[in-house]
Amino acid sequence: MSRFDYLIEKIAKAPFQDVPFKHIEIKDFFNSDDFQEITSSAEVDLEPAESDKDLFESLFKTGYRIIQFPGCVTDKDEYMEWRKNGKPRARKYQKTTEGFGMTLRLTEPTSPLMTELRDFFASETFNQALAGKFDLDLDEMIVDNGIQKYLDGYEISPHPDNRRKACTFMVNINSGTRSEVRNHHTHYMKFKESYQYVPHFWAGNPDIQRCWVPWDWCETVKQQTENNSIVLFSPNDFSLHAVIADYDHLSGQRTQIYGNLFSKEKPNYSHQSWKRLDLVTEKVLPVGQGKTPNSKPKPKTQLGKLAAKLGFVKTSIATEKKKPKFNKDERAIRPRNQKH
Repeated sequence: MSRFDYLIEKIAKAPFQDVPFKHIEIKDFFNSDDFQEITSSAEVDLEPAESDKDLFESLFKTGYRIIQFPGCVTDKDEYMEWRKNGKPRARKYQKTTEGFGMTLRLTEPTSPLMTELRDFFASETFNQALAGKFDLDLDEMIVDNGIQKYLDGYEISPHPDNRRKACTFMVNINSGTRSEVRNHHTHYMKFKESYQYVPHFWAGNPDIQRCWVPWDWCETVKQQTENNSIVLFSPNDFSLHAVIADYDHLSGQRTQIYGNLFSKEKPNYSHQSWKRLDLVTEKVLPVGQGKTPNSKPKPKTQLGKLAAKLGFVKTSIATEKKKPKFNKDERAIRPRNQKH
């Protein structure tokens, strides 16, 4: 038994929401006493730091360790130098982002409360409940979760998550009273009208891995700004989400309980760059609205034809080397030259 067992019932009873994609959102996830104790713990509510160097020393002393994480580097000296130089545009790690951050996980809690909290989310009881909510077999899953802090610069551009991720969740446990107005919260998004062919391409190509896409392909429907809230979902071709952290982390850090269930299967997915998916290098027009009342721009590729079938055509489309074919639903299912 755990003092946090009541959270399992909250998840079990929570309804699914459909906008912008199928997910669960629960506000006031922890009871007020537990949440107050968590956010005032030494592991969450660190003393304000005078510099990045002081902050890292405090984080390490409290039991945090730097981890590999999307949108982040693991070299703290490189990170501190980047911040010192005014956070210049840095795209050597990911072409769809402007910079990078650092993520640290609490691997050695110093208080009994945070030890119990970590152990609860890692427990088979919790993860069985999580898998059951999303109709997953826990025996076929790899569990990964923890209490994490994300520093300034952390950025993941819009993406639906990779195909091996079967379930994901994030709980806001930020200290302080102004965390909700800070610029570090997760965006839940949808593709702009001119790019709505992209998830249909992913749906029709289940052996092609999904990718990150540029921010300007998408629009935010809502953000998870509220403290003590949890969002859970099973990633699919439409589950776009993103985050960019631009805030003063010396006075307080973005802190979450974050976790995933990954499929143990490791299919050999092929990869399609977002650049290969871009049919909108110029203006995209609804079908029937060409340069003259009677003209319709004609796409030059099969992927372009997919966009046209969905109601979007482009005034000029570069020829692709690989031409997708279509099934009866008029979706691209596999490039002809693709290896199985």
